[in-house]
Amino acid sequence: MLRPRIPTMPTPTGIVTPLTHHPATGTVVQHQHATVCACQHTGTVPVPAASSSAPAVRLTPTGLLVAIGGGAAIVLVVGAVLVSMLLAVAITAASVAVCAVVLRSLLNGNARHR
Repeated sequence: MLRPRIPTMPTPTGIVTPLTHHPATGTVVQHQHATVCACQHTGTVPVPAASSSAPAVRLTPTGLLVAIGGGAAIVLVVGAVLVSMLLAVAITAASVAVCAVVLRSLLNGNARHR
């Protein structure tokens, strides 16, 4: 799955030496021929290139509306969560401020009576 794909050229433009894959080492090595080859090479046969790209996603109008609706729902939910967190921080800050005012008035009241 994660092996590199070697690009194939449908019509070679020069001398082509085949690549061999060694499964034990996992490396790709260029096949070496002697200058005088005993192989019976014939003309190169163009091989149709396999389509490795994924097919394009085509949305129907209904699918497009569902995708837009889903995106809008996600935006609304994330917005509601962020607003509720901001509200929680604001309420906490207000309650801490009220506690500080009450404590200050209590401490100042005790200092006056002495």
